Amino acid sequence: MVSDDPVPGGPGLDPEAFREVYDVHYPPLVRLAYLTTGSLAAAEDVAQEAFIEWFRRGDQVREPVPFLRRAVVSRCTSWVRRRRLERRHATVTTEPVTHPDGDTEVVRAALHKLSPRQRAAVFMRFYLDLPEAQIAAALGCRPGTVKSLLHRALTAIKEDLDVA
Repeated sequence: MVSDDPVPGGPGLDPEAFREVYDVHYPPLVRLAYLTTGSLAAAEDVAQEAFIEWFRRGDQVREPVPFLRRAVVSRCTSWVRRRRLERRHATVTTEPVTHPDGDTEVVRAALHKLSPRQRAAVFMRFYLDLPEAQIAAALGCRPGTVKSLLHRALTAIKEDLDVA
């Protein structure tokens, strides 16, 4: 069967609008996923999968950016769960990659001690400068939960960094 749509995917999705959103929001979504997963390859895959899902759904998605954030957070959570399960059953351990810039590594280590939801909330609040309501929509929770996540995350980071 031949489709009348000029581009495969969701009906009525404007390729130019898709490209605009992709160009502007792909890098921050990859950074969000990287902060959550700790793997650049996984972060790129997660962001791509979120865009593919949006593209396939076409007109069903009214607001693509919140949809994409939610999809990335959801996929990152699944990725982290799978990795934990893999590590639990793995027989070979690998050494973590260290970076030469010590200060950045200390902060990165403190962030990786947080839960994936806490890391995502911290990233969206302090890097993307999103309000609590948008973070709540991306995480699928209430704004009060976001406040709690941020408070606990910042407390844990301060303890790790010995900041008063």
